[in-house]
Amino acid sequence: MLDATRLRQLLEPFRLEPTEAQAEQILAYLDLLHRWNQKINLTAIRDPEESVTRHFGESLFIARHLELRGRLLDIGSGAGFPGLALKIVFPELAVTLLEPVAKKRAFLKEAARVCGFSAVEVRGERLEDLAREGAAHFDFATMRAVGNLDELVPLAAQILKPGGSALLWLTRDQAAGVAQTEASFAWGEPIPIPLTRAGEIWRGIKPA
Repeated sequence: MLDATRLRQLLEPFRLEPTEAQAEQILAYLDLLHRWNQKINLTAIRDPEESVTRHFGESLFIARHLELRGRLLDIGSGAGFPGLALKIVFPELAVTLLEPVAKKRAFLKEAARVCGFSAVEVRGERLEDLAREGAAHFDFATMRAVGNLDELVPLAAQILKPGGSALLWLTRDQAAGVAQTEASFAWGEPIPIPLTRAGEIWRGIKPA
């Protein structure tokens, strides 16, 4: 596995400079991901260095542009990117992870424990169920590598506070469709993701 020096080299293109404690958390998370991925399919990426850039670098890059405070809902968490990984740079953020697959929920709980994260809740509901409850008390909603955006983005608007933000990790093709069809948010300029050809982070703000 990697050491902290190599980790920092891999994160340089994202202008991320993890502290010693943050580097330890990333490496612990990465080690757990690698071991669990041999038993259950958490990610198609098997190479540790590629995991650092594709998962941690891309997820944490938003910290160069935006400070996250309050409550965050991560939709379709999978292996925890970006939602759980963001606890590394925003430890005070209260994170709720929505993941319907029980084995993946077990991994997320173990990753939170191993990394020493607090204020992490792992839930199995679908987003439409949460929206039906009228749970409009989140400050941020994140989505990365999920489908059915035409259904999920309007539902995300329902669970956000007025003035809350949806943060979407998208390809340029996906982004064009979202920006043209989704009127629940005021969309800002996309943020190009380093080391990708067409990856972008889109921020939509729910009107107050």
